[in-house]
Amino acid sequence: MSAGTTWALIGLCAAVTALIKAAGPVALGGRELPPWSARVIALLAPALLSALVCVSIFSHGHDLGVGADTAGVAVAGVVLWRGGSVVLGVTVAAVVTAALRAI
Repeated sequence: MSAGTTWALIGLCAAVTALIKAAGPVALGGRELPPWSARVIALLAPALLSALVCVSIFSHGHDLGVGADTAGVAVAGVVLWRGGSVVLGVTVAAVVTAALRAI
């Protein structure tokens, strides 16, 4: 594939992305959303984040599995659930993951 074709494809993807993102505001035209849809939209970000975290901690190349990083994230989740700070959670996750990889 030539450099010109690659840049044309990137430009086309950017244009399509912009059109998709603009479709919602253009279609709604400043109208208020129904309450049920506002509640669903509020839940989309946590659902997407949890899906990304699950894929990141359970994937090992092309396979799914449990490893040191999975244990690190689980321990950090417990720290955060018990009221620890985010910095503490990340530090604990890094230490647990490094310790398990060293074993």
